[in-house]
Amino acid sequence: MKKTFLILKYELITLLTRRTFLFLAFGLPLLGVLVFFVISVVRGDDAGTSSSAAPSQENELISEGYVDEANIISSLPEDVSPEHLRAFASIDQAAQALEVGDIEGYYIIPEDYLNSGEFIYVSPDRTPLSSGGQEWIMRWTLTVNMLGGDVERASKVWELVDLQIKRIDSTDEHDRFAEEDCSRPGYTCESNMLVRLMPLTVTVLFFVFLTNGSGLLMRNVTIEKENRMMEILMLSVDSKEMMAGKIIGLGIASFLQVTVWVGSMFLIMKIGSQTLNLPEGFSIPPSMAFWSIIFFVLGYAIYASLMAGAGALVPSAKEITSASFLMMLPLMIGYFVAVTPIGGESPHGAISTFFSLFPLTTPVMMVMRVTVGGVPTWQLILAVVLMVLTAVVIVRSVARLFRAQILLSGQPFSPRRFIKALLSNS
Repeated sequence: MKKTFLILKYELITLLTRRTFLFLAFGLPLLGVLVFFVISVVRGDDAGTSSSAAPSQENELISEGYVDEANIISSLPEDVSPEHLRAFASIDQAAQALEVGDIEGYYIIPEDYLNSGEFIYVSPDRTPLSSGGQEWIMRWTLTVNMLGGDVERASKVWELVDLQIKRIDSTDEHDRFAEEDCSRPGYTCESNMLVRLMPLTVTVLFFVFLTNGSGLLMRNVTIEKENRMMEILMLSVDSKEMMAGKIIGLGIASFLQVTVWVGSMFLIMKIGSQTLNLPEGFSIPPSMAFWSIIFFVLGYAIYASLMAGAGALVPSAKEITSASFLMMLPLMIGYFVAVTPIGGESPHGAISTFFSLFPLTTPVMMVMRVTVGGVPTWQLILAVVLMVLTAVVIVRSVARLFRAQILLSGQPFSPRRFIKALLSNS
């Protein structure tokens, strides 16, 4: 156990002292959080608050006037002050008030406004509507008056909050309409692409973390084998202790990387909810983080062991790329299924369920399904059991392989030789 801890400590310290790893693992996500925090402060975003249906009057308002030639406005809404929107009987009166500085601009509501939907704004400012103008007050006043002074109904028309988006779900014998759900990540949210693509984003991140973490272990083993350090270690350290130390050490570093990135995503969505335009009521269930961590740890144990075993057979660092591709091929297949419409739009279909239960594709496929939600508990438990059994078998097989790696060191890598070595008891 002591030797395992020493190897673990060495691998962990060596990796955490690399500037490139520190920047990619911790610096980049924390920089993203800082950027969104600054943007939120500048824009006045406040997580947990929602905008009202009626127009906002928080900004400093200017005094303007209007000439209603269409006779639509009978009274101003309660939230519009006569000091900010004054009525004039004619264009000449409004123009005179503008000339003497009583108002900074005025609106002309033409007689055919109900047909054209257009009004005129007169101001000395060349770009009044984009800078000093406040045409929303005029639009809001017209909306309230055209609806008979009903502010509540006008608010609904103003924001169109009752718009419902439905999608066609063909998983049953008869096509049926399913209401949009933007309360959690998933394909059921049609109106917000960020929420809809979040399962895809999480799947991509987990795929990158697994391949990078496992690749580091393979590269370390190959380099130590190539410079004969592995042979020296084998004289004083049991193969199982050495494998455990390397896998756990680099696994801790990879786990810290995942934790920082996932935590940064949570902070960004919390701090910049307004900036990201997240739907009201959107949240990420804690169960998603729980199961994602479990599948990442088990997935890392499986693929890190496979990559370490492949590294023991690779004669030189030049052949790492081809060997790693073969080792990661099952994970790539699961990744392809998860990010394409085959699994992305049918996360609980037969194909998605199969690949989420197959241990070599579970890490990415099940994480995608967990992000979407609705995975039966028995499938989660079964997937964990199958991955644990697979990890135990692979770790033991790779440990046996390390005892024979000196005999195989001069031979080129091939999948057939790798499988034969794993199954060997000698």
